[in-house]
Order: sequence, then structure tokens, then C-alpha cells
Amino acid sequence: MDCLFCKIIAGEIPSTRVYEDEDCILIKDINPQAKIHYLLIPKGHFEDIGDIAHKDPDLLSRCLSKITALADSLGLEGGYRLVTNKGKNGCQSVKHIHIHVLGGEKLSEKMS
Repeated sequence: MDCLFCKIIAGEIPSTRVYEDEDCILIKDINPQAKIHYLLIPKGHFEDIGDIAHKDPDLLSRCLSKITALADSLGLEGGYRLVTNKGKNGCQSVKHIHIHVLGGEKLSEKMS
């Protein structure tokens, strides 16, 4: 499989990992859109939010719970935004579910 995130998970492509467990990794985004910008990437390959929600909703729940548990230690005490893109119209650039975790500052109220 020629998946960018699968290669990052396997260590074939370097990344700045800030957290890892049996379910997922959390890395710094290489093109940050906020003062703090991480990507939470489940280790299992699922194409998008719909795919993981259908095939393994428990994994999705565990991943979201980890963000909540780690928020303060990641500098997100004041709040954060979670974003996942799905499909062409949602501007999904990598066909592997990943959740953008943005914060560390007051974010725009207008979503682009």
C-alpha cells in the first residue's frame, strides 16, 4: 500500500511524534494552521471518518478520548478544534483517516 500515513506509522518517513500507543500516533503537522497543530492518526488503515466509524467505532472513540486526556499536556488547556476532511469536496489530501488538533491560541470563528 502506498499510503503516506502508513509509511509514517511504520517509521519509513520521519515525523515528530508527541504521543504513541497501540491505537494511534500523534505527530506535529508539518504545515501548521495554528500555533499548535497536531495530527492524530489511527494505526489501522481506514480511508476516512465514515470508513472508521463503520468498521471500528470503538477505535474512533478511543482516539477521540486520547485527545481529551492529553489536551492539557499538549498545551491545549484553553480549548481546541478537531477537524477531519472527507472526500474530494472536503479537501481530503491523504486517504487515511487523520484528525487535525488545532489550538494554543484563539482560533477564527469563521471556518474556511
